[in-house]
Parts: sequence; C-alpha cells; structure tokens
Amino acid sequence: MAEISAQSSSFDLVIRGGVVVDGTGAPGRQADIGIREGRIAAIGKINAAAAKETIEAAGLVVAPGFVDVHTHADDLAEHPLAENFVRMGVTSIVAGNCGSSSLDIGEALARVRLVGASVNFATLIGHNTVRRAVLGAERRAPTTVELGKMRSLVWKGMADGAVGLSTGLQYVPGTYAAAPEIMELAKVAGSAGGIYASHMRNEGTALEEAVTETIRVGEGSLCRVQISHLKVDAPSRWGSSARALIMIDEARKRGVDVRADQYAYTAASSNLGIRFPAWVLEGGPEKTRERLEKDATWTRVRAEMKQLLADRGLSDLSFATIASHAADPSLNGLTIKQAAAKKKGRDDPEAQLEQARDMLIAGNATMVYHFMSDDDVDRIMKHPEVAIASDASVLTPGDGVPHPRGYGNNVRVLGQYVRERKLVKLEEAVRKMTSLPASHFRLGRRGVIREGWAADLVLFDPARVAETATFERPHAYAAGVPHVIVNGVVVVKNGEHTGARPGQILTLAPSP
Repeated sequence: MAEISAQSSSFDLVIRGGVVVDGTGAPGRQADIGIREGRIAAIGKINAAAAKETIEAAGLVVAPGFVDVHTHADDLAEHPLAENFVRMGVTSIVAGNCGSSSLDIGEALARVRLVGASVNFATLIGHNTVRRAVLGAERRAPTTVELGKMRSLVWKGMADGAVGLSTGLQYVPGTYAAAPEIMELAKVAGSAGGIYASHMRNEGTALEEAVTETIRVGEGSLCRVQISHLKVDAPSRWGSSARALIMIDEARKRGVDVRADQYAYTAASSNLGIRFPAWVLEGGPEKTRERLEKDATWTRVRAEMKQLLADRGLSDLSFATIASHAADPSLNGLTIKQAAAKKKGRDDPEAQLEQARDMLIAGNATMVYHFMSDDDVDRIMKHPEVAIASDASVLTPGDGVPHPRGYGNNVRVLGQYVRERKLVKLEEAVRKMTSLPASHFRLGRRGVIREGWAADLVLFDPARVAETATFERPHAYAAGVPHVIVNGVVVVKNGEHTGARPGQILTLAPSP
C-alpha cells in the first residue's frame, strides 16, 4: 500500500488505523481515509502530516454512515440535531413514509435547508397527505377530476424534490384507496425516477395478499418498490415471512426491482386508532367520537375489534403499551390492561376495549405493540434484499415512552445480531445499512467508502457497540459509537454531539 504524503496531498481530516468496512459487503481491511471538502479524497496509508485534523481509529470499524430510509422525522427542522439518529451512526434519513408527509415538499425542504441539520435529509410525498388534501377522510373512490388533482400534487412533490411516493394503507384515508388509484399516482412518481414505498394494507392476517398488491403496483407503474418494515404482526400467522420473502425473490426474477426494510425488534409502534375498524375513523376525529359515544354503534365496534384480535391470534389488548397519550400522560408506559386497571378498577378484556375507546375519544395515542416473533425477525434479517431502517421519529429525551428503536436500531443489529448471535456477518450488516438502501433510493454517491463519494462515516467499536435503550427506559443513546462524520464534518466526537449541522438535502440521483 503506497503512502500518501503531505507533499502529494493535504486533507481536512484523516482517519487513521481503523478497519474499513466499505459498505459493499467486501471484507474489512485496515486503511486510513483522507477527507477533503466533504468528500473521501484518499483511502490507503496516509502520512499524519498531511492532515489538518486526525482521528485515531485503532480498534474501531470505519463504515459508511448509516442510511435510514424509513423514518418519520418530518419535523427535522424543529429538531435539527437529530441526536437519537446520529448517535447510533445514522447520517442520512428519508422522511415522508407510511403515506404521511408535508404537502408542500419544496417548502419542507427549504425549512430544513434554512436551519441546517446534523443529518442528510430526503423525503417521499405521502399518498395519505395527498388524498386528504383532495378528498378529506371520505371513504370512497376519487372522481376523475379528483384523481387528476391528486396526480398533480404528486407531480409537484416530485418536481420539488421528493424521492418517491409512500403509502400507508392501514391508515385513514389511505386504507380507503383501491389499487388502481395507487397505481395511477405511483406512475407519476415512477416517471420522475421515484420509488414506491409502502406500509402495506395488512402485515399479518393477509400478508401474502398485501405483498402481491404492493408488487403489482410496482410492476404496473414501473417504480422501484420498497416494502416498509416487513414483518408478521399476527401470532396466528407467525412463520409466513418465509412465503413473503419467496414472493419478493420471484418478483425480482421477473424484473421487478422490489426490496424491503425492517427494524430489529419484535414490537411495532403506531397509533391506537389502527386497532379499530377503519370505517370508525371515516370523516375525522369528530365523526369518530360520535360513533364511539353511541351505545349501538359501540356494540358493533366492540364486536368487530374482538374479531380482529381473534383473527390475529390475540385474546385481548395486553400486548399494547401506551407510548404517549397527551390527554393523560400518567398512562404513558402502561399496557392497555394496566391502564384499564388504573382507570376502571378492572382489567378484563371488556374493560381493556372500553379503555381503548376512551383514549381514542380523548385524542388517540401513540402505542408500542408486542406481537411479532423472533423467528420471523431473524428470517427477514438474513435476506440479502432487506435493509435496516428504524421507523422512528426525532426523539426528545424524557418525552413519553417511545419504542427504543429510535435510539438503538442500528447498534442493536451490530451488537445483538452480529456480535452476540452471529446471525449475519458484520460486513453484511453494514451493507444492509448503507449501500443497499442508498442505491435503491438513488441517494447518489453515498453508502460506500469510495474515493470521490460523500464523507459520511461512522466509527464504532465492534466489541462494545450496543443499544442501551429498553422498552421500559427508551431514552438512552447508543454505546460504542465514538465518532460520526457527515459531509466531512465531525458531528459526534468522543461520544458527544458537537452541535454541527452539515447535513444536505438529498434528491434523486440520475439512474445508474
């Protein structure tokens, strides 16, 4: 390995003596990295005198900064340091997932650009947002004119910098949309080179049907497809991830560019409303409240909720933990069963349903749902076309009892699934967090340590990297990640955030 001297080159920053795991899946190798003007300028043996600043990386892995393509960090402009992300090695995020985004993408990107952020930022345009702007929360198909308006909004979002279209087909109003409507909007995104990312219609009792619909939209729209947070969220269907992964493989053989992402936990997080029949939520909160307060309607709702639970293999709502309930924060961290005991003096299944009704009437809640299996998570993680993504927001320490994935997802993979359980190799785990998602979303010259590419890097100790966040105490930053660099600027140094905001707005790169 030839030495790169101070005479032949100079660098803003040199990282010396680390094991470079470059994001391609190739074996790690010891090398120095020279950074100049936000780009990787050299990889090799670098003379220390060539650097304005040096980070000694002996004993550390140097990897591309992690690329989290499934986040809900749409409020990044209000929380620009994004500490829960950068302190677990994430340097680029994609917001606008699950069908929910800013309607004015240009304005949203301008806000982030104005304040500056510690991470790179991209966004999708959300189908639910677009549909709500045109149809409100009505449960019907759009007219031809309305569909034209929706197409125009998607077109504008793509023109203003969105990287694709997202759907949230378990949520109102997206759940009211049929496949032809989604196909027409995906065609608009696809014609601009965008991706179609879908929180599918069903992730448990009808998983295969939902995967079929998602792939069909990709085939018909000529979009790349991202199946969001692939999982099996119904105990009655545990094991069906095997068939879902085979369906992805078969579609790829037919030429459909479909991939997926997952988080490394057996619990999901969503709102409380998702546990109710979709028709209950039609028309918005006021209409929902009217329905739930009528005894006759509640009798019907309760019966349907019981059936939905039974279909999933669940007997009550004890699997559901309250992450944040603004109307009564004293319930945060309790299960629905515990909340029913506290508020109603009993915790039987009927009391739990009544507690859920009361909370929805009072203004909904964010929940954590424990209803997945380790076997499905493991099987999905071993698949080569599944990326790692957190499904998290920018979190504020002490605010509620959120899912710990927002603080620990990436490092949990490196600590638990790589080091402790040896389910995947280190180089493969890094690829799943870097080049795999960056290339699929066409984020351009990110996700690989290569000369001329963006100097987004994470340095971690493979023997110590770990999550410290738990479900009981989620507000805890990752361990074993001493340094994080975004566009050549050190954002985390010796385990502490520097306050730097060098993140850039990411838009679609040209097709390779």
